[in-house]
Amino acid sequence: MSTPASATPAAPSAPVLVEPTRVRASDGTVREVSVPLFAPVVRRGSLAEIPFDNAREAPAETVLSRKRPDGTWQDVTAADFAAEVQAVAKGLIAEGLRAGDRIAIMARTTYEWTLLDFASWAAGLVTVPVYPTSSAFQTRWILQDSGAAACAVETKEQGRLVSQERQQLGSLTHLWQFDTGAIGRLKSLGKDVPDAVVAARRATLEPHSPATLIYTSGTTGRPKGCVLTHGNFFAEVDNAIELLHPVFKSVSKDPASTLLFLPLSHVFGRMVAIGCMRARVRLGHAPSIRTEDLLTDLAGFEPSFLLAIPYVLEKVYNTGRATAENMGRASSFDRAARIARRYGEAVEAAQHGTGPGPGLGLRAARALYDPLVYRRIRAALGGHVRYAICGGSPLGHRLAAFYAGAGIQIFEGYGLTETTAAATVTPPLKPRLGTVGWPLPGTAVRIADDGEVLLGGGQVFQGYWDAERGGPVPRGEDDWFPTGDLGALDEDGYLTITGRKKDILITSGGKNVTPAPLEDWLRAHPLVSQCLVVGDDRPFIGALITLEPDGLAHWRRMHKKEGVPIRELVHDEELRGALQRAVDEANRLVSRAESIREFTVLTKDFTEEGGHLTPSLKLKRDAITRDYAEEIEGLYRR
Repeated sequence: MSTPASATPAAPSAPVLVEPTRVRASDGTVREVSVPLFAPVVRRGSLAEIPFDNAREAPAETVLSRKRPDGTWQDVTAADFAAEVQAVAKGLIAEGLRAGDRIAIMARTTYEWTLLDFASWAAGLVTVPVYPTSSAFQTRWILQDSGAAACAVETKEQGRLVSQERQQLGSLTHLWQFDTGAIGRLKSLGKDVPDAVVAARRATLEPHSPATLIYTSGTTGRPKGCVLTHGNFFAEVDNAIELLHPVFKSVSKDPASTLLFLPLSHVFGRMVAIGCMRARVRLGHAPSIRTEDLLTDLAGFEPSFLLAIPYVLEKVYNTGRATAENMGRASSFDRAARIARRYGEAVEAAQHGTGPGPGLGLRAARALYDPLVYRRIRAALGGHVRYAICGGSPLGHRLAAFYAGAGIQIFEGYGLTETTAAATVTPPLKPRLGTVGWPLPGTAVRIADDGEVLLGGGQVFQGYWDAERGGPVPRGEDDWFPTGDLGALDEDGYLTITGRKKDILITSGGKNVTPAPLEDWLRAHPLVSQCLVVGDDRPFIGALITLEPDGLAHWRRMHKKEGVPIRELVHDEELRGALQRAVDEANRLVSRAESIREFTVLTKDFTEEGGHLTPSLKLKRDAITRDYAEEIEGLYRR
């Protein structure tokens, strides 16, 4: 069965629950699960049709909101957005860009990013995201490898960075800058281009046509360009829209909406932006993730759901706890948190038929703490958020249960750039806290003999970009894509990610240790920003810990140590005692041989600018172990 791009997926009257098909190994364990398609396969057309389909079907419906200089939000209708996409597409054609040319976009999460994305597709182009924080080397490599003919940047600094590299970028003939009016000039340039020219460009695109080259974060070596097609995105977003019915198709009187603050350079944010346009969910953009800026934007926009990484949800929780402690109400907050977790777990048990749900006493306790604690948590996220789609790394059972009890349902997912974002997601009617859910409809998950997670489905990419070929290197005949991640499927088919194959540590005693569970647990602590577990070919496991600035500032105030220099504070017995208790908690997850025996507190955090984090905030293990070799050696001289 197929549907054209012009046919927005039909909405069921309520969320649908389809149990996955499970395949067992000879020992009885579940080795493979799959879920059938919820949305028909798109056989013709492309993402370029979405704005025009919206304008034809619901011209007056609000599809985006733009932030005005005074901080208020201006709604953009489907008809207005389609007209703007058409005008910019004409400008791109007037500039001489040909169908199939690559156009790079280097900007924060802005309205102009999404506008140029859809306008580029309408002109038959292939977009290439570049993180706005990329170095000159990273930027040059992506522009060079992709053969980009044009690049749009947001700021003067980014424009200068690209200009400095242009001698080595023979294909780059155009460089535009958003904050000096590039969009307006493109519109003016295209005024004399007939509408039919844009229509003809759109008509050349099919589901198998490349839509974008997204370069992987590159924790090791040079990033590789993942070729994602229009069909990959349709397979992803159409099934996500149908599965996550309460998110994309609001069941309340308030229309569904989201404020996007994660990078559009990352496949996670990009997928949700496209999904919102496909489902006609009001979309806003928040370019600044500074706490005060983001809180202001959330309060003004009032989204119904959010796209988040665990760090954001951890920070909201920890800030709420710190505020309560400053007011002398830490014990009250901790009791409220325990009640929320119990409530979330009770609701989950009822959904699985393993419990009666929250009892009268638990419901009363939750009602008591709702105005005191939970409403404040929701207010920090805009006041109207009821759902959050979380990915990037495991959130963990504790926080997922807390947010569920506080009135925000978390849909945790797992995927990669190569799978157009989510390959698995929490099923709305049957969540299992602490897992990344079941396969997205139309997707299959298999666990290899060595524990590696293998994925298959319509959202799996064509292959990695080959500059000489001018297209993707075919992935071969095997339908299964090896992710490099380790995981396990439980009896009911829920997937849990346990770490990365390449990150496994083998101690000198021969013990295999997966660092991710320890690192994820510690990172959720208010005092901890990042944690790197070490111990390869060593007698025991150790860790490097960096301090979270806001959490540390709060700790300093509470312990009256504001004036103590950081170089002294990292050796402070009280601080190390607090961190040791956190390490002891984390060690409960693992055996004695896998536990952290020693740790060092660093005076500087791991950052992208310092070369220790990828743009998606993943640890660059090789760079950290190289730059902190002396500190690691010190762990084993004690």
